Amino acid sequence: MDSPFLYNKYVTGQRFIGRKEDCTILGNLLGQSENVVIWEPYGTGKKSIIHQVLTRLKVTGVRFTVGDITALDIRSNEVFIRRLGAAVIRLAASTPDEYSQIVSKYLSGTHFVFDRAAFSSSDIILSTNWDLDDEDYKAVLRLPYRLSADRGEKIFMIIDEFQNLDLTEDGEKVFKMMEEVMDEMRQAGIKTFSYIFLGSQYNAMQDIFVKRHFFYRRVERLKLSKVDERDIVEHIIKGFLSSGKVIDRDLISGACRLFKCNLFYINHFTSICDSLSKGYIMEPVLLEALETILAIHRGRFIAIMNDLTTFQVNLLKAIIDGYTKFSTAEVIRKYSLNSSANVRRLKDALMKKEILTFVGDDERPVIFDPLFEYWLKNTYFKRN
Repeated sequence: MDSPFLYNKYVTGQRFIGRKEDCTILGNLLGQSENVVIWEPYGTGKKSIIHQVLTRLKVTGVRFTVGDITALDIRSNEVFIRRLGAAVIRLAASTPDEYSQIVSKYLSGTHFVFDRAAFSSSDIILSTNWDLDDEDYKAVLRLPYRLSADRGEKIFMIIDEFQNLDLTEDGEKVFKMMEEVMDEMRQAGIKTFSYIFLGSQYNAMQDIFVKRHFFYRRVERLKLSKVDERDIVEHIIKGFLSSGKVIDRDLISGACRLFKCNLFYINHFTSICDSLSKGYIMEPVLLEALETILAIHRGRFIAIMNDLTTFQVNLLKAIIDGYTKFSTAEVIRKYSLNSSANVRRLKDALMKKEILTFVGDDERPVIFDPLFEYWLKNTYFKRN
């Protein structure tokens, strides 16, 4: 029997909860063939809302195809271009002859070729007969627009962990070429292709799209709203009832607050509770489940802390202790932060490590991972 609490893949349909307004906004954007970007910390439901909305679009009769690639392991511009081109071609073709025809028609005059031997041995769709140049890159970036226009059908291309393109030898070069092609296709009146950029590295994505202004007025950001605690509680209670179990509403509300309504952690936690219980679920079961999920992630948390300098650990301790102003003489002295200039460097370092960010005019610190924050408060710094 399938668990009602899924945390290892995106969810749609009855398992998708909350964010009705977000779904409406995203549906309207995609329906108008706008490019969309979503950056949120890991486990907040980025892929779930994308596929929930795409499912709804399909039900309403919108004709489209969806491609999905990841930039998680990409450290080379050429690897990205090859991966993108191959994914687009696979959306429109399924046989070697069809692959060859598309490459010949749409990538003629470039250094890309379809090599049947390479495809047969390694499943490579795009091979090269020379070093790639900028025109080769742009030809691939134009490919989804041209294919979708010729087919008369929308194409959506999801690029997951988009921020990792900035780790290539020259990420800005790719961003600028993508912008150039976006502008070119807009002027040509082609509105049948859209990118959906996803990123779990919050600060890195904000650096690309906000601080450096890439894709300005070319991409619409969807900022996900927090899923209402009441919706989560109802989802969990119904999930347990489906397997003949009962849990107190207040206990679930407490878990939601502990995990700050992070859907990945909540579903993982309740899945553990489900496996540990029969009938009525009491508080000891939740405590055991909490210990279990902490044990699962403890090694990762220790690795994070071992990667920090003493100064960085001290600033994190000040944050855990509730301070928000770190350049005051009192905080600098109490936590041995050295100087206000050093505090600025420490804040930047922790942001680059994607441990936290600072929000609002008062630059209030927010730790991304709620379980990591709980572990810091109740285990790591409790020993001091």
